[in-house]
Amino acid sequence: LHELTLASMRPQYQCRNRLLGFLLRSRTPRFPVAQAVAEARACFSTGNKCASETEPRASSFEPIKKLLVANRGEIACRVITTAKKLGIPTVAVYSDADRYSKHAQLADESFCIGGAAARDSYLRYETILAVAKKAGVRSIHPGYGFLSENAVFSDLCAKEGIQFVGPPGSAIRSMGDKAEAKRIMSAAGVPVVPGYHGEDQSEER
Repeated sequence: LHELTLASMRPQYQCRNRLLGFLLRSRTPRFPVAQAVAEARACFSTGNKCASETEPRASSFEPIKKLLVANRGEIACRVITTAKKLGIPTVAVYSDADRYSKHAQLADESFCIGGAAARDSYLRYETILAVAKKAGVRSIHPGYGFLSENAVFSDLCAKEGIQFVGPPGSAIRSMGDKAEAKRIMSAAGVPVVPGYHGEDQSEER
C-alpha cells in the first residue's frame, strides 16, 4: 500500500479516486490485496486504465510541481524524502528551535516561520501561506497534527489557489462532527453503531 501511495503522487497519475478504489476493493474477499497491488502497479507504470476500473472519474488533483511541507520531524522528513524520489522540489518551514533540524536540511528550500512554540510557528497558517507564495509553491502537504485537520486552513489554501494535499474544509468539518459523520455514512449505506443520532442530545432525550 505504501508503493501505491507513492505512485499516486507521480505527476502523470494524479487520480486519487483510482487509488482509493484499489484500496477499498482490496478490503473485500472478492478482490484480494495481492490482486489490487498487482493491478495498481501495472496501471501506474503504463498509464493505462485498469480492467476493474469500470467508472473512471476525472481528477481535479493537479500535478504537484513544488511541494511545501507544513510540519516538522519524522513526518516532514518522510514526505520530503518521498517527494525527492519523485523529482518534486520541496520547501520546508521551521521554527527558531528547529533551525538545524533534519527536515529543514533535507528540503531544497527552508524558511523560518516564527518562535519555538507551535502557536508561534507551525499553527500560523497565514505565515505558511505567505511562504508558499514567496517560494512559488502551489501545493501544501500538512503532514499530520498541526494544520492537517484544520478546515479554515484547507479553505484558505483553496481560496488562494493552492492545493491542500488532503480533504477539503467541508469534509474536515463533517468528519469532525461525530453526529454529522454518522448521518453521512448512513446516507451512503455504510453500517454505523445503532443509536440515536438526532439534534436533541439532552440527558432527558
